[in-house]
Amino acid sequence: MVMLDILSNALIEIKNAEVVGKRQVVIWPVNKLTYYTLRVLQRYGYVGEIEYIDDGRGGKYIVQLLGKINDIGPIKPRYPVKYREIVQWEQKFLPARQIGLLILSTSQGVMSHVEAKERKIGGVLLAYVY
Repeated sequence: MVMLDILSNALIEIKNAEVVGKRQVVIWPVNKLTYYTLRVLQRYGYVGEIEYIDDGRGGKYIVQLLGKINDIGPIKPRYPVKYREIVQWEQKFLPARQIGLLILSTSQGVMSHVEAKERKIGGVLLAYVY
């Protein structure tokens, strides 16, 4: 079942594969936003290798799962967030301080809420993971 929102589809596939204990998941269809979101997850150690396969129909990603994700999901609607409001959104979506990530799309690319706070920039909330 392919939903209209490609990023939501990818995150839900990852969540379902983690729940049943799979070592890898095939994500299809894909786009750049999905790729950059996966890179943030990889940078923080939530997923392992990300391999792109060009199948002539838009491609797919094979993502290695490390079993470190308790919950992951899209944030709908994609709320615009100012730099100073990030802490309130952390409290809303994450279980505790210093646990988990919010993923934002900013003017400087897709990044975690930690990087956004360091750079003092806001953006649009895409997803959460812990």
